[in-house]
Amino acid sequence: MLRIKMKSKFWRKLRNAIFTVILIILPVASYATHNRAGEITFKQIDDLTFRITVITYTSTGPQPVADRPKLLVQFGDGSSVEVPRVEEVYLPDYYKRNRYVWDHTYPGPGTYQIVVEDPNRNRDVKNIPNSVNVVFSIRTILVINPEIGRNSTPVLLNPPIDKAGLGYAFIHNPAAFDPDGDSLSYKMVICTGEGGKEIEGYTFPPFSDSLVVDERTGDLIWSAPTEVGKYNVAMTIEEWRFGVRIGRIQRDMQIEVYKTDNQPPQIQGNGTFCLTAGDLFEQEIRALDPNNDSIMMEASGGPFSLETNPAVFKQVLSTPGLAISTFKWQTDYSMARKQPYLVTIKAKDRNSQLQLIDSKNLLIYIHAPAPENVRVQPTSNTVEIQWDPSVCTHVKGYRIYRKTGSATWNPGPCDTGLPDDLGYSVAGEVDGAGQTHFVDTNSGSGLEQSVKYCYRVTAIFNDGAESFASDEICTELVQGFPLITKVSVEETSKENGSIQIQWIRPTPDDLGSAAGPFRYRIFRSDGPTGTNPVLIDSLDGLDQVTYTDLPLNTASQQWSYSVELWNVTPGNFFRIGIPQVASSLFLNLEGLDRAIHLTVQKNVPWTNQRYVVFLQSSEGEDSIARFTDQDYIDADLSEGRTYCYRIKSVGHLQDLGIENLINYSQISCGIPIDSVPPCPPVLEVKSVCDSLANHLTWNNVNNTCARDAALYRIFYRNTLHGDMAVVDTVSPADLTEYWHHPENTMAGCYAVTAVDSVGNESEYSNTVCVDECLNYSLPNVFTPNGDGMNDKLRPNPYSRVEKIQLKIYNRWGNLVFETENPEINWDGKSRMTGKKVPPGVYYYVCDVYEKRLTGSVPRYLVGFIHVLYSEKN
Repeated sequence: MLRIKMKSKFWRKLRNAIFTVILIILPVASYATHNRAGEITFKQIDDLTFRITVITYTSTGPQPVADRPKLLVQFGDGSSVEVPRVEEVYLPDYYKRNRYVWDHTYPGPGTYQIVVEDPNRNRDVKNIPNSVNVVFSIRTILVINPEIGRNSTPVLLNPPIDKAGLGYAFIHNPAAFDPDGDSLSYKMVICTGEGGKEIEGYTFPPFSDSLVVDERTGDLIWSAPTEVGKYNVAMTIEEWRFGVRIGRIQRDMQIEVYKTDNQPPQIQGNGTFCLTAGDLFEQEIRALDPNNDSIMMEASGGPFSLETNPAVFKQVLSTPGLAISTFKWQTDYSMARKQPYLVTIKAKDRNSQLQLIDSKNLLIYIHAPAPENVRVQPTSNTVEIQWDPSVCTHVKGYRIYRKTGSATWNPGPCDTGLPDDLGYSVAGEVDGAGQTHFVDTNSGSGLEQSVKYCYRVTAIFNDGAESFASDEICTELVQGFPLITKVSVEETSKENGSIQIQWIRPTPDDLGSAAGPFRYRIFRSDGPTGTNPVLIDSLDGLDQVTYTDLPLNTASQQWSYSVELWNVTPGNFFRIGIPQVASSLFLNLEGLDRAIHLTVQKNVPWTNQRYVVFLQSSEGEDSIARFTDQDYIDADLSEGRTYCYRIKSVGHLQDLGIENLINYSQISCGIPIDSVPPCPPVLEVKSVCDSLANHLTWNNVNNTCARDAALYRIFYRNTLHGDMAVVDTVSPADLTEYWHHPENTMAGCYAVTAVDSVGNESEYSNTVCVDECLNYSLPNVFTPNGDGMNDKLRPNPYSRVEKIQLKIYNRWGNLVFETENPEINWDGKSRMTGKKVPPGVYYYVCDVYEKRLTGSVPRYLVGFIHVLYSEKN
């Protein structure tokens, strides 16, 4: 007997590899039959490291069965490990749950398929031909993408061990709980065998009405079995984040159908519940049994797996034919999220012939409470909104809604955010749980006087959840003093422009007890909001109510003004009233395809009722259009020609009875050349390793959000971080694929932009990184017999390998060959004797250094090589 003392990491790897090979060459019969169900889940530990958990449900009898203290897990990056079992739990009806756990670090971003294959399935599975000789296979898709953030799979909390009665509906719910709060969808798939491929000849179990999986709740409903026997079915659970699929796990499970006179119990009631975080939720659940059997009730789901305040399910009554249980859950603020918590209630009768079950679901939404103590402070053209921080500390920020006029609304227990038909629009958002302050400037245009503005605030979260809306609070702007009625551009020039300001002379009532003398102080600010005002002049007395500011850059700069009135009695200086801000009317032009888009920007205390467009010419200016909003498109223009415009606004102060307030913008010129870029494409990338190419596909933006895209630019980098570089262009716009053949590595990150016919370029598409081609491998046999065919050990076809560290050992553990040359070129001669090694099986270990997104990364290979030749040669 060969005995090797394991003194090194190498020998431990050798032992494991020999064990694997022994498993491979043993006769199939030695495995017996045992695999019934299983799934693979993972938890992300850091950027590239994941804790992989394999759960299998195996048979424990009544006939002798095989056992698996270890399982070979293929991680999808070219590596595999025999993972030891860390837990085994014996369950009723000859079931055992096995748990295998391993931490694995991936080389970089990419999409990886984790696979576990194990001979064999149970004997006599009716919908899998020759099931005893069919490999049991489960798989999970793991996506590493820095753009979507970290991700862990849902965990399946309800074991697949229940039995079905012939002619009675069977329900199973995996009770999937996603710790990240991602959206889950479910679907039925075909069971897989060797290589993760669909089993040839597989059929779905026979049914009288239907066999479906509810894509929203995950209920597998078999209504109803028509033949007794063992059947295997599989479902996938897919994770979605912001509409993008980010992972998939597969549960393969066995259902045994028996002929029985027993009828399953019936759970009374299920439903959807909406709670406010912090609420205590209590629910009584009853189950009845038509055969008057006693009933055992249990529950599974996410609320029972929480570290703080887990839910409690307790059966409080069990009499023949009736069971009553209570579900109690003290929620807290950390539990608020967008997706519901799923609770699966199961009732199993205690029939002596066959125990059957019924299953019902509770969907529990936990919503964040509304922000409280919302308060407003108006100025002459803005409103400052403040509120108390949310009690949910994991908020992303806050959303502020505004409406003109009040709205009566009594939200229901599930009504988060605000409905569209209520008339509110989003005034803005702030980031951070502690950011509880927002100034509404109407996007820099200023709010209008004599309008009632009403506000509500919600808390928003990273998963897309939104809290209940706060109570409504309303205000009107403060009437500034002195009241400005005119800020009009009189002359357009970059150096010698001028603006005329006018205000209303104060009345004796406005002055109050102030005796004078009086002085106006005039302030000017860059932009429309009046920030950082600078004193530009002072006027003594009350009579002069107009002022011309010059020289100014009025061609490309917007200005705002405020006028303060001061009592300047010697020894008694004080300001009278609160000044207001009023800006000039500023005209922006944007060249389009044979058109020019005109927009006006203003921040004034009066209401502009309409705008008049004047087109400039050598003979003066002509009125060509009127509009009431703040933008207008002048169409059907000649490309390349310069068009110049000026805008006149006509406004009023309705509550004061002041009409016909006229103000002019600067003269602005533009050319109808399209300057609006197309929208960015949506990119997908797949590596085709055999072709040494990455295949890029994207959507034609002209079919969705653009009309004149002409070509696409392909951007690439071969590292995880860094700048992108253009590698090629693709045209015309309906050509939406590209094959990239990188030079040194298949790993890389890609983005695509769309470019229109005049050169406007979109923003980058989504960035997609791939790093999944691992193509260096060794054959398992070579024949150094001098016939010129297969005389040297060389690798299978490969590319993009920097170097290797290969060592080959004989069965006594002696090193017979080593090299760092990726071509290997071993002629079968021993490094010790210089002579050809004897025919036989040799073990190798090889570190392959490949260029990945994260740099040069070694990949570990182990295996056996058969040296075959006749010693007579």
